[in-house]
Amino acid sequence: MPRFSIVVPSHGVAGRLSQALDSVLAQSFGDFELIPVCDAPDAPAADVVAGYAERDSRVTPVHSPPSAGLPGARNTGLKAAVGGHVLFLDGDDILVPGALAALDARLSAVGDVDVLYFEHERTPWWEGEPTNPAAPLLARTPKGAFSPDRAPQLTGVALPAWSAVYRRAFLTERDLAFPGDHFTDVGFGGLVALRAERVAALRAVVVRHLLRRQGNRLGLPGEHHAELLDQTELVLTRAAEQDLPADRLKPLFEQLFAAVLKTAAHPRRLTSERRAFFRRASALYRRHRPAGYRAPGGSVGVQHRLLASGSYAAFRTLRAAHRTASRAAALLPRPRGLRTRLRYAAALRLPLDRNLVVYCAYWGRGYACNPAAIHAKARLLAPQLRSVFLVEPEAVGSVPPGVEHAVIGSRKYWQVLARAKYLVNNANFADAVVKRPGSVHLQTQHGTPLKTMGADQATYPVVAAATGSFAKLLARVDRWDYNLTSNRHSTEMWERAFPSAHETLEYGYPRNDVYCTASADDVARVRKALGVPDGKKALLYAPTHRDYATGFETGLDLAEFCEAIGDDYVVLLRAHYFYDQGPGRGGGRIIDVTGHRSSEDVCLAADALITDYSSIMFDYANLDRPIVAYADDWDVYRETRGVYFDLMELPPGRVARTPEELAAVFRDGSYADETATSLRAAFRERFCQFDDGRAAERVVRRVLLGEPPESIPPVIPLAERVPAPAATLVRS
Repeated sequence: MPRFSIVVPSHGVAGRLSQALDSVLAQSFGDFELIPVCDAPDAPAADVVAGYAERDSRVTPVHSPPSAGLPGARNTGLKAAVGGHVLFLDGDDILVPGALAALDARLSAVGDVDVLYFEHERTPWWEGEPTNPAAPLLARTPKGAFSPDRAPQLTGVALPAWSAVYRRAFLTERDLAFPGDHFTDVGFGGLVALRAERVAALRAVVVRHLLRRQGNRLGLPGEHHAELLDQTELVLTRAAEQDLPADRLKPLFEQLFAAVLKTAAHPRRLTSERRAFFRRASALYRRHRPAGYRAPGGSVGVQHRLLASGSYAAFRTLRAAHRTASRAAALLPRPRGLRTRLRYAAALRLPLDRNLVVYCAYWGRGYACNPAAIHAKARLLAPQLRSVFLVEPEAVGSVPPGVEHAVIGSRKYWQVLARAKYLVNNANFADAVVKRPGSVHLQTQHGTPLKTMGADQATYPVVAAATGSFAKLLARVDRWDYNLTSNRHSTEMWERAFPSAHETLEYGYPRNDVYCTASADDVARVRKALGVPDGKKALLYAPTHRDYATGFETGLDLAEFCEAIGDDYVVLLRAHYFYDQGPGRGGGRIIDVTGHRSSEDVCLAADALITDYSSIMFDYANLDRPIVAYADDWDVYRETRGVYFDLMELPPGRVARTPEELAAVFRDGSYADETATSLRAAFRERFCQFDDGRAAERVVRRVLLGEPPESIPPVIPLAERVPAPAATLVRS
């Protein structure tokens, strides 16, 4: 029997789950079992957990349906546990180094206790000093094991479940489990403290609680706040049944109603039924108030007295007196120009146009990428919707005939942004755009992240300086309702990089649909349009942007490269879109396709891809054609920009570090040999999960037509897809 069973619920924390599991497996004390609780075998967290289970026999995952919530996940983990003591760790928290050794030593010193409470550190997700809220409660506890009567302030309701380790036999013999759906820590902690006979404390930090940027789910508005009263009533009823002594009942009563009053006084939590919440809380207060209880002083005491009297009108007046105007100020539109501000503000007062969809790609560069693919599919599946594409003045010519557009900054631009129910973008809308109630913002992204993105860029000075205000960036992220991903890796990384409350859609990238739907005739048409000579093999060279470099430099002498590999090849040069306004760089066997509107067309035309660290490799892999990574400055790039995984350990094909190595793999054909094919297959397995040719359809049906998730077409397995044929290469 292991010393500890560590239960880790994982719903909604796939991006941080590895940190939690790593913190456990890295402990110097190794006598434990680790029980991750996943929603389902195909859930995002399950992929993460599966890798750990393969590498370490102490990892024994179990499953609990999402409908069971956090209490169900913890109870499922508890039933599976076989260790002597149980520790509950949230999937986005970590055990500090040496935590299990410290717990083992303390348990050995105090003997057989039911509960060992310990300190935890609440770490701000961005800036600020960590806090240790358990320290004051534990500071006055006896040195050894003690009866709960000797520390009445340890009521259990003010400490989370992961701030203690529990003797498993104690929990099972007394049939203690996590109650309800929400605020379960309040009920569980209170019931445990009421039933425990012998407890102890460890005055040291064991768990580091990583605060979410979007805050605790329990702080969000909704009807679930009524369950706080359910948990309060449950604990106080049990306390009355066992005739809890007055010196223990008073702190229990105060700590429970401190939480109740905090909710009652918070207008954003109780969006409706505020009066009903107050009245029920008032009845509970009067029913369970300890004999001779005296309310605290100050404004808190006033709230106690109003709750005891049931004076909701007076309580509401007191609450309103403490409000500020910050919320109203945050909603004021801030476009430039007084006339524009007034027009936009006036349009915001008009009803939403529920049939209006606004699209934008690459900050208005034109009709492109995922927004364009969604727009095209919406014209077929939802013709009743009016669609407007936002473009910069110089990109108006790229808009196809029949596609309505608005020039960014124009009067029409602000009008449609103010009225549209649906806003679709692969980057972000301007800071001045207001997220109206009822509107739906879809973030489609425009690549799979190899390099760090969003909040993860903050620790890389060169990138952070170019990014600007992270507060403004995250304010834009807060407008998202949906975020699109093309693989499970992206799901996890976007959760870290863009922490917010949006829903993730694992539907694939609509722009990549064409890689499964294009025909040989489509490939031939694109090659002809780009000027690829008949019979020539086209190599797409697509380097990415360097944050530490100024201007565009290929890092490769393409003329010399063409000379070295022979006359059978031409090179399609596609610089990063930051440089698509630069002078032409073509000539001879080099065809500059940087300014071509569609990167998908360029990929279809290419028989093989050469890139460094560009996300185009993830999209191109859907074609199952050869890819060569030209990594001449990988070490510099990795240290300067930061990356999410080591591309050299998981490349999409052959890797070249010098121009000579790059030329050699094409001269000898190794760029497409069995080794290259095997590397590409592993790469595709990880990064081509959801791009099956039906991503746009799934997005339109789910977001624009509002169909339920269960009716959305499932993803076609990778082995069953047939990519578009290459012009000159035969696929294995």
